[in-house]
Amino acid sequence: MNGGGSSLRSALSYCVQQVRNYDYHHYLCLLELPTEMRKAAFALRAFNVETARAMDVASDPKIGLMRLLWWQEAIDKLYTKKPINHPAAQALSWAISEHNISKPWLKRSVEARIRDAQREVDDIPESIEELEKYAEDTVSTLLYNTLQAGGISSTTADHAASHIDLAEKHGLLVKQGGRLEILLDNNSREGLSNVVFEIASVANAHLLKARELAGKVPAEAKPVLLHSVPVQVLLDSLNKVQFDVFDPRIQRGVLGVPPLLFQFKLKWYSWRAMF
Repeated sequence: MNGGGSSLRSALSYCVQQVRNYDYHHYLCLLELPTEMRKAAFALRAFNVETARAMDVASDPKIGLMRLLWWQEAIDKLYTKKPINHPAAQALSWAISEHNISKPWLKRSVEARIRDAQREVDDIPESIEELEKYAEDTVSTLLYNTLQAGGISSTTADHAASHIDLAEKHGLLVKQGGRLEILLDNNSREGLSNVVFEIASVANAHLLKARELAGKVPAEAKPVLLHSVPVQVLLDSLNKVQFDVFDPRIQRGVLGVPPLLFQFKLKWYSWRAMF
């Protein structure tokens, strides 16, 4: 696909809109990236949105599963340069061609969602570790691929990205409050809050480790690492409600804070070259 063609612009515009509609806090983070890196990052995030929502938007679970299986097959086609008539797939094809995006992560991500979709209604995860593995397979390495798309080669930046990825993974785990609840013996709200506190503490520890590396991270990598901000906002919001994921205040605004406040925090970190 011609990188300057109208079809690519249309595909990337679709990706931007999907991320804006369904992953707003990451949409705001991606706006801080340089143009070329931003294009690839939106293609990756849109792929994540498409596969994450496949089951939610389907009128029948079998249809949702079919969509995920379609994406599994589509990834193989993209790496053999076969054309696919889907805007997110077209944008992803461009990102793969231009930036050598890792195939194993894309495959692992969609396969994890397929396994999750194939569960029976009463076939719940057996442990928090199982939920952690699912979160890791579906969200980890997004930042690695974005750094790669920007041509940034830095062991320190990769190390910081690894900790932020892990913090995001635990943030995703916290959001799955209902699934965590069924793993507890007493199903009490207090018990769930204690579990969420432990998971949030792990996320916070990873953020601190990432930020310890800030002085050695190249300046061009720091906009990519702004994904630490939504994790921090979520942790702060959870702290205010005593880690009760069912408190309605968590659902307000962007991760529990007004949109303007979230944008201010993001701009402040960006302006200060922090993450």
